[in-house]
Amino acid sequence: MAEAAQVLKELVQAWNVQIDSTSALAGAVADAAAKDDKERREDGREPLRRKPGLRPLPATEVGPSVRFTPWDVLHALGRATVLSRQGAGRGLAEHWGCLKYCQALDGSPGRYMALSEEGLNPRRHYKTVQSGELGIGFALAVAERALKKRYPDHLISVVDADIALQAGWALVGKDVERRDWVKLRPDFLLEAWKPGEPSKVVPLACKGTHAKGSYAHTQLAAASAQVEAVHIGPWDQTPTLVTSTELLGQGGIIVHVLHAPGDGSLPMPPDALDANRELQDLNIYPDVRVPGADGEDEQRVSGFQVMPDQYPWFRMALARAGAAGLTGFTGGGEPTAQYLTERQGKRHFKGFTHAGTGIVQDIDHEIGGMSFVGTDHVFRLNGTRVEAFSGLEASLFDHLRDGRVEEYRRNAHALRSRWKAVSRQDDWDGPVSVREDGSIMAMRLLPEPPRTL
Repeated sequence: MAEAAQVLKELVQAWNVQIDSTSALAGAVADAAAKDDKERREDGREPLRRKPGLRPLPATEVGPSVRFTPWDVLHALGRATVLSRQGAGRGLAEHWGCLKYCQALDGSPGRYMALSEEGLNPRRHYKTVQSGELGIGFALAVAERALKKRYPDHLISVVDADIALQAGWALVGKDVERRDWVKLRPDFLLEAWKPGEPSKVVPLACKGTHAKGSYAHTQLAAASAQVEAVHIGPWDQTPTLVTSTELLGQGGIIVHVLHAPGDGSLPMPPDALDANRELQDLNIYPDVRVPGADGEDEQRVSGFQVMPDQYPWFRMALARAGAAGLTGFTGGGEPTAQYLTERQGKRHFKGFTHAGTGIVQDIDHEIGGMSFVGTDHVFRLNGTRVEAFSGLEASLFDHLRDGRVEEYRRNAHALRSRWKAVSRQDDWDGPVSVREDGSIMAMRLLPEPPRTL
């Protein structure tokens, strides 16, 4: 068993992560989709609607490998799942669930990131949960890297697709849940935004597996049906991403990724309501308008389509859901509840402390010359007392606490170049990750308290 100090050191060791985004992959996924469609027809079921035109990412956006630290991946996972509301112990389970993987990732002899001996231990991690959660972390790390190159000078917000869509469409209830199409929706909506410019929305469906590479083709075929469910504007004009993370790939972890091009813009008219205003739930009919071929009438199929007159509202929905994720990451329920509608789960965050600490936003730290506000979790790592801290840069937190989403966005964009320097500081004495949205996740050793007889 490694010493806790060594574990913390290894969390910030950068490794290459293998990327598979090739024409051969796109062909294999198309074959897997065709096989599934054939089996469905033979069983008397309708084939799934899938995103057409999946292809490799351009070499300008991602190469054969990308370089991350395990802590980068865990920060991405922690931020993305903080509003998931899973299980009775949702405070600790959501907020600090990513920490169970702090010894799961290591480097292989070929210098590629791989599962460690701890990560391979089935007694510690149920495989399905592990592959699903690490699949999220790696997918987001790769997707954000690619989108930053696609949309320079933009920040990337990761929004739980369910949270965003629930403001406009009913996703729960017995009658709704019995409809197959409701289950086919992306896992996340990635919003690339820059103050004063239209946002770009990219639906993402992400999977993970311990199986052989060929199973990733099946997963990506299924993911293509998930992202096909959401359209911003006209049918098939929305860019999408699908990923499958192969945890036991040859030589280490492999992220298989494809995309479909598109626009996905959310123009904001000068007189549109800004995201500081309270969002109202809408009841949008759940269909997508598919143009007819050769002059035929358009088809109406089940799904989620944001029409042009709904662009300002949907931009608000994304911005406020993103703000809720950030305030949730600082540890408090009440600041988070203000950004959610009733259908999005406002009541889950009213009147309780989100991170299970008993105090809301009770911790502030100065790291790398900048102040951060958030919450902490003290636990033992291999017998040694450690502190994990999650939060947000203090001035940005002040804006979100007081409901100033637009001011947060302007200031976060202005500060985006400073975060790398904070992550490299040694005044914390442990792993530090600061994302461009101003969120931070850090961990360090703590002294043992004096023992009382």
